Amino acid sequence: MNPPNRLKQSLLPALSGPVKTRLRNWVIGVFPRNAQLAIEYDQPLGDPGLFGPDSVTWRIHGDFPAMMAGGIGALMLQTLHPAALAGVWDHSNFRHDLIGRLRRTTAFVAGTSYAPTSEAQRLIARVRGIHDRVRGVTEDGQPYEANDPALLTWVHVTEVSSFLRGYLLYADPTLPLAVQDRYYAENAQVAIALGAAEVPTSVAEVAAYFESVQKDLRFSERSREVLTVLADMKLPIPMAGVSKHLFLGAGAALLPDWAAARIERSVFQRLRDQAGARSLNALGPLFRAALTDGIAQRACRRVGIDLAALRSFPAMLPPSPARRTPRRKQA
Repeated sequence: MNPPNRLKQSLLPALSGPVKTRLRNWVIGVFPRNAQLAIEYDQPLGDPGLFGPDSVTWRIHGDFPAMMAGGIGALMLQTLHPAALAGVWDHSNFRHDLIGRLRRTTAFVAGTSYAPTSEAQRLIARVRGIHDRVRGVTEDGQPYEANDPALLTWVHVTEVSSFLRGYLLYADPTLPLAVQDRYYAENAQVAIALGAAEVPTSVAEVAAYFESVQKDLRFSERSREVLTVLADMKLPIPMAGVSKHLFLGAGAALLPDWAAARIERSVFQRLRDQAGARSLNALGPLFRAALTDGIAQRACRRVGIDLAALRSFPAMLPPSPARRTPRRKQA
C-alpha cells in the first residue's frame, strides 16, 4: 500500500464528530465568511446566479482541497507578472496579511460562483471600483492600472487554470476535456464583466495564452520576497502531524513546469511539493466529509436541489454562456 493510502486509511476512521468539527472550524477560521461583504446566498429562492446548478463551475468550485491549493498556486504564478506583482507590492499589506489576499479571492470566487445574480453583479461592480484606485509604476518603470484588460486577463487565467489543475490533481484526474473547456468558457463571463479582454475559453486557448505571455514575465527580487512571505505564512493546522507545508506544497505542485522553472523551485522544494500533493490527495476525503454546510450547499437549497447533484457532472451540458471577444491579429 502506498503512503497516501496508508495515511487515508489511518485517518478516515478517526473522522468522528469532534474531528469533523475541528476541521470545519479551522476552515471557517482561516477563510471566514466575510462580514464586510455580507453576501446573501439564500434569497431569492430559485435564482440560479451567474452559473446555476447545471454548471461545471458549481462542481469544481465546491471542492475545498482543490480550491485551497489552487488559490496558493495562482498567487505564486501571479508573482511572475511585473504589473500584477507591483499591484500587490504597492497596494497591499502582503508582508503581514498575505492570507488576507487569499481570503478576499476566496470570497469573490465564492460570491460570483454561488450567490444570486444581483449579488454576483454587486461583487463584480465593487471589485471594478477598487481596481479604479489601483495604479502605479512597475519595478522597471512601466505604468500599470489594475483595470487594464490585459492585466485582468492574466489574473483571471492564473486563477481559473490553477483551480482546474487543483481539481484534476486532488479530486478527479479523469475529467473529460470537453468538461474542462466548458469550465473555462463559463468563467470567462466573470472576467469579461470585470473588463478583461481576449479571454481564453478552452484548454487549448489557455495553453496558447500562457505561451504568448512568456516574454512579459519576470522572476525578480520582489517575486522572491513575496514567495518568502508566503512560505513563512502562519497557517494554524488543526491536526497533529500535518504541516502547513502540506498546503503550500500542494499549491506549488500545481505550477506548470515552465513556471516552476522560472520561480526556481529547488529539487528539495519540488520533492516537498510532491509530498504535499500526495498528502492532500489522501486528506481530501476528510475535508469533504467535514465541510457539509458550506456555500455550495446553501446555493443548492436556494434553487431547490440536493447537494448530491453536484457530485456528478451532467451528461448533457447546455450551450456555453461565455461572450467571446475577438482576438487581435498578431503583429
